[in-house]
Amino acid sequence: MRLRLIMLFIMFILLGGSFAPAQLSAASSPQDEPVSKSDSSEEEQLTLGQLRQKYADTFKTNGPSTKQVALTFDDVPDPRFTPQVLDILKKYKVRATFFIVGNRAEKHPDLVRRMVKEGHIVGNHSYNHPEFSKLSMNAFRKQILHTGDIIRDLAGYTPKMIRPPYGDINEQQLQWSAKQRYSIVNWNVDSLDWKGLPKDKVKENILSAVKPGSIVLQHAGGGVGSNLNGTIEALPEVIKELRNRGYELVTLDEMLGLPKGK
Repeated sequence: MRLRLIMLFIMFILLGGSFAPAQLSAASSPQDEPVSKSDSSEEEQLTLGQLRQKYADTFKTNGPSTKQVALTFDDVPDPRFTPQVLDILKKYKVRATFFIVGNRAEKHPDLVRRMVKEGHIVGNHSYNHPEFSKLSMNAFRKQILHTGDIIRDLAGYTPKMIRPPYGDINEQQLQWSAKQRYSIVNWNVDSLDWKGLPKDKVKENILSAVKPGSIVLQHAGGGVGSNLNGTIEALPEVIKELRNRGYELVTLDEMLGLPKGK
């Protein structure tokens, strides 16, 4: 028996064995095996441009190439800026689309009611403005559904249109949105007004990029310290210039041929 153990020991050493407990080495651990492209969610993640192409029926950034432009305003309602934007739109008889943040609507319901009363369309811009792609699916659904309920109570309908904060959304969220008959609507003209730009720069950013079917992103609300005076001062001149160029200013449901509510 002793001789047999000695022989086994010699064979173990010759074969490169060791006295470490039997286990898979780090190099051969299944969880660390090379991951194929089809198994890697990170490598498979599509860009926003690719998602727009793949989900063209659900994900919109512009309308048809007709002489129409849609003015849209995010991050509302905000008592500092939203009433000023509404006053200008009323003066120039323009109907626009406002994307509402749920927790702001809870604080300022009268401003949402005013938007609807004056003929504007409202959309869903989440409950508290998170970056959607960093949320779990459960958290994402709660953001949309809770905000939809808040808006329905104030506007009389659950918005069909969702604008993701920062324009950011992932494929799984898009798939859910499509199944629930939502439309994701971003933009193709960015005023960059959230940077606190002066009037002339906001105006230039819009008018230099606009074309038939453009969806223009502006803001009528912001965070602490936001300065949207540039967009408020530019808005009358933008409206007049777009009309001089022959554009009809419309809401997103008119431009995209969508119902305003689900």
